[in-house]
Amino acid sequence: VQLQASGGGLVQVGDSLRLTCAFSGRDFKTYVMGWFRQAPGKEREFVAFDNNSGGRPTTSDSVKDRFVISRDNAKNMIYLEMGNLKPEDTARYYCAAGVFSTRDPQHYRHWGQGTQVTVSS
Repeated sequence: VQLQASGGGLVQVGDSLRLTCAFSGRDFKTYVMGWFRQAPGKEREFVAFDNNSGGRPTTSDSVKDRFVISRDNAKNMIYLEMGNLKPEDTARYYCAAGVFSTRDPQHYRHWGQGTQVTVSS
């Protein structure tokens, strides 16, 4: 499995961004796909995951009113729509694939290289 995240950049407060993660490998539909972020000097933080169960994805309380995760099983892609961005959203954003529906990054087997999001005030 390989994951390739893209879509980050330098934006202003209040702007929106759409992150994309391309999955290469087999059995995409069987994976729980997640987004995490890590700011300098901080631990990796859960953002959202989608377990392809047909139910509502799980999103961190800190961003649930502004961020939406989605997946396209036909294209082997996941997305993170981020709205009303704030300076505290500045971080490197990583997509990950795992087999458990969990917020714990240790349970995700595969990671992309990340994409940087910087929100300027």
